Amino acid sequence: YPRLRLYRTGYARRILTSFSKDGIFNYDTFLLSEDEGTLYVGARDTLLSLRVDSAGISLFPPLQIVWQPVPEKKQECVFKKKSNLTECFNFIRVLVPVNQTRLYTCGTYAFSPTCSYIVRQPLLQDGKGQCPFDPRHKYTAILVDGELYTGTMNNFQGNEPIISRALGSRTLLKTDAFLRWLNGEDGVANIPGDEKVYFFFEETAEEFDFFEKLTVSRVARVCKNDVGGEKVLQKKWTTFLKAQLTCFQPGHFPFNVIHHSFVLPQPGVGAVFYGVFASQWQMGDAGSTAVCAFNLEDVERVFSGKYKELNKESSRWTTYSNEVPEPRPGSCSVRPSADKVLTFMKNHFLMDGKVVPRNKQPLLVKQNVKYTRIAVDQTRSVSGISYEVMFLGTDQGFLHKAVTLASGAHIIEEIQLFKDPEPVQNLLFSPGKGILYVGYSKGVLQVPLANCSVYRSCADCVLARDPYCAWDRHSQLCQETRGTNKNTSDWLQDVERGRPGATSSPGGQPETHCSLSSPCIFAALSPALNSVIWLPCPQLSALANYNWSYPGDKIPAGLTLLDNKTLVIIMQRQVAGEYTCWASENGHRQAVARYVVQDPTGVNILSEGGGDSMVGEGLEPGTGPKDGHHSYWAQFVTVTVLLSVTLAIAMAMAVFSYHDRLKAKSKVQGCNTPEATRVSNQEKVPLNGGRSPQLQGPIQEGAKDPRDCCVQMEGLHQEIDVDNNRLNTSLGAGEGS
Repeated sequence: YPRLRLYRTGYARRILTSFSKDGIFNYDTFLLSEDEGTLYVGARDTLLSLRVDSAGISLFPPLQIVWQPVPEKKQECVFKKKSNLTECFNFIRVLVPVNQTRLYTCGTYAFSPTCSYIVRQPLLQDGKGQCPFDPRHKYTAILVDGELYTGTMNNFQGNEPIISRALGSRTLLKTDAFLRWLNGEDGVANIPGDEKVYFFFEETAEEFDFFEKLTVSRVARVCKNDVGGEKVLQKKWTTFLKAQLTCFQPGHFPFNVIHHSFVLPQPGVGAVFYGVFASQWQMGDAGSTAVCAFNLEDVERVFSGKYKELNKESSRWTTYSNEVPEPRPGSCSVRPSADKVLTFMKNHFLMDGKVVPRNKQPLLVKQNVKYTRIAVDQTRSVSGISYEVMFLGTDQGFLHKAVTLASGAHIIEEIQLFKDPEPVQNLLFSPGKGILYVGYSKGVLQVPLANCSVYRSCADCVLARDPYCAWDRHSQLCQETRGTNKNTSDWLQDVERGRPGATSSPGGQPETHCSLSSPCIFAALSPALNSVIWLPCPQLSALANYNWSYPGDKIPAGLTLLDNKTLVIIMQRQVAGEYTCWASENGHRQAVARYVVQDPTGVNILSEGGGDSMVGEGLEPGTGPKDGHHSYWAQFVTVTVLLSVTLAIAMAMAVFSYHDRLKAKSKVQGCNTPEATRVSNQEKVPLNGGRSPQLQGPIQEGAKDPRDCCVQMEGLHQEIDVDNNRLNTSLGAGEGS
């Protein structure tokens, strides 16, 4: 569960900078300049150049290029039964830098993929094989050493996936469609290595004999020095290999469908590949999503293992056990003239082994959430330990921030990005500025990686377990550790355990403790008798247990505890006293709200020993009685007058009723005179004249609508959503009462 939930409004919220422009939609493709000062955005029919800095996001006026399909292409698109309202546009899918002054971009161009160099005006050329026809198809593109590696669909029907290399001075290379090297879906993401480029995608598996088509996730590899064959595999990859990725957890369906991937380079050890996976058997909102991480070493170990081959007689895939030619097929040492090796490669491109996740299990499994994008940052804690922080976008417009720990992933916070639910389309880091850019249909958001100021106390700062945040004992603030030049020797942080009561200081110093903080809400109340009091319990953490303590040893009568932990009281003299809401999390207990409800009859509970040392500090002058005596003469006169009026009305109604009964008895029964008939018809009319009865009752002076909150306090909001399945609130008297 996310520990902290931040919405667009409320007590705890993120300040998000956004950019949007009327008439421009689908801000899907990002490219950040080397100095991180310019963000190039590929949208629908438009290319934008945005200035990004601490002040926010603004448009560079000289660089807004409208790139729409020509009318002939739009007419062809409509003729092919595509929608002129949603599909026959130019959705930008590729945006890569060529040099200091040029960009290379590709778009769907109304189902006629087109690419262009961008200087001042587009210079169009055919983009088939570099960009999808359909904007709904997955795609991937990366520029490596001046050459464009792409994974997409190569035809209009969307049933011919392709991995290709274009641009540069060398021959264009691609996968072989006839040999069915790829079968089904298109690429998801690719990752450049030292000598190789990796692609992640999903496809329908042919090596399994099932009645139902089985989708599997794959990782494919090609070498940068591949130039194709001379006689065999001309203009085709000679180093193409693929293997199955597995992501599973006991008790769940296998997570066999990869949605997105991200590479995190690791100095000296290669890289770690992160993938977001779902299951093809889970439909609707009841499904779950998993995040699995794979070490590059494990991927390479599978590519160095045994091959599979297709038995043409039985049409089944089996493990190849015979002699392997030299140089090893699929390795970067294969030469174009190695015909024997290339002939072997035509039918042995699938590896027998499977790539298993790091630690043999998913880093994170989230129920009822569909992740669409992932980005991973690496940062160091105050003690110098390196942590990986994942940012995960959902299909409902939320962003999850999670840190990978030895015990598993911990979701630090959940942020609502958009007012209306819609999928997150893109995530891009600006490492030097500590900012994450989010793309969606209507614009671009700028999200800071850290939000330390939301934690108001030392305990909250440490319990968050956020590697970016630590408690500074000198300034008494929760501050960001990323990129700081301050002395952090006195900063408190415990990412692994999150225990405020026993936090180890860096450098082997003795353990320190977070000092107890005052409750975030403290109020003294003087409600009227029989009025309804609402006492909210703010819940900053969804992982804490919340309970109330009450005045005295017994629970006062007339209390109601709502699902959101708000305590509702009908004011009577016996309920006066002190009410405290306590939060217990990870062995730490602290008061988050404390209320002093004063006796409306005038007895000051504070003078009778009804509160402890914390009570009284928050009392406001004028809220209680001014002395120990109180006169009831006004109430006595009011009650006497009301009673007299009520008795007089009752007596008058009794006399009038007796008079009507006497008149009724004096009438002659059974006479059909006109007068008698008229009287009989009148008696059929309801006594209230045909009007509906009105429910009425005395309204006590000073009573208020129960929906109105009688508590007035600064900084209180109740919009923080908390998963009630994780909160065990007891109505009984808590500790510290």
